[in-house]
Amino acid sequence: MLDFLVLLFILPFVSAQEIPDYDKPYAPIFFDKPIYSWTDKINIKIIAPSWNADSDLIDSIGDDNQNPIKISTRSNSLEQYRLTETDVRSGIFTGEIILTGFLHDANGDGDFDTNPRTIGNGPTNGFLEVERDSAITVSFEFADGVVLTESVPITWNVGTIQFSKNVSLSDDSVTVRVVDLDMNLNPESLDHVSVEFFSDSDVGGITVNAVEVSEDSGAFIATITLSQTMSSSGSRLYAIPGDEIFAKYDDHTLPKPHSISDDLEIQTSTIITSSIPPTERLGNIPITFSNSLGNPLLSFSSNNPIQVVGTVINQQQYTQNFVYLFQIKNSTNLVESISWIQGELSAKQSLDVSQSWIPKKSGTYKIQTFVWDSLGNSTPLAPQTSTLITIE
Repeated sequence: MLDFLVLLFILPFVSAQEIPDYDKPYAPIFFDKPIYSWTDKINIKIIAPSWNADSDLIDSIGDDNQNPIKISTRSNSLEQYRLTETDVRSGIFTGEIILTGFLHDANGDGDFDTNPRTIGNGPTNGFLEVERDSAITVSFEFADGVVLTESVPITWNVGTIQFSKNVSLSDDSVTVRVVDLDMNLNPESLDHVSVEFFSDSDVGGITVNAVEVSEDSGAFIATITLSQTMSSSGSRLYAIPGDEIFAKYDDHTLPKPHSISDDLEIQTSTIITSSIPPTERLGNIPITFSNSLGNPLLSFSSNNPIQVVGTVINQQQYTQNFVYLFQIKNSTNLVESISWIQGELSAKQSLDVSQSWIPKKSGTYKIQTFVWDSLGNSTPLAPQTSTLITIE
């Protein structure tokens, strides 16, 4: 009777132990990404329910001689790396390592930007040196002579750069986004890259740090302000409406067929337009008339010269190019005369423009004035004016 009671206590204890089925090994290995860059963090998961040895404890795998986990590149490896169970009964084992690249000047400043090393025993303290074009292989010796493996590639990437808008207003902040997974040099903190900005009006420009949007993202944002009255400085760029502004990023981590020492200039641009509506940028004052001596004319006769005088005013805080055009039509709506003056107005500057006209016949004439940004674009910068006069 005593022997029978002992047997009753022993049997439940034995049945709680799940022994790996060496004849049918099941322990698939998973990575969190299909491809990695040279300084990525790698999350590893192995589903091994038969290694849930104790349903009341968090189990571990890989950290012993008999059933080791090995994480390796072509040249370096972490041996007997430990993964731990996610829950006491899950049978899912996880761990992570951080790739540390190799010695390389990643931003072109002449200094190495990496600290390559291979160290750690798991589950989250592993660092592994890796080459530019390589692969990460995780192997798990499930049983004697039964080794399960899985690999993913390691490669560099070509960066991209893009403004948030194709057209920006002159009083807007301007944002550019750089995506370069290779510059996520520390996946546990925010990295930064340098971006150069310049405009048609300031080709020297400025250099601004673009900051990573989140840890381990490889995406960077830089924001600048625009000024039409102050020179470029810090994160402020001098640019006037009509300018094209450019952002440039130099990529020093290029994939094959580029060599490791190659670099590539990547550039994008956007157009700056004024926040002031086009027809409100300049003022176009109604015309007046004078004789050759500048005295006002109140009546007009044929074959006598008339000075047609207009006034244009720059209502903005920056210089504006313009074309001022006179057009004279007769009573049958045919154009008798057309002429124009090109110029440049400083901020808030007012300018008188005049054109001499000698009417050949008596009659009623319409004199129109137009203010455009150029003869080519003919974008109105002010409302047109129209005046009727009678020639005796």
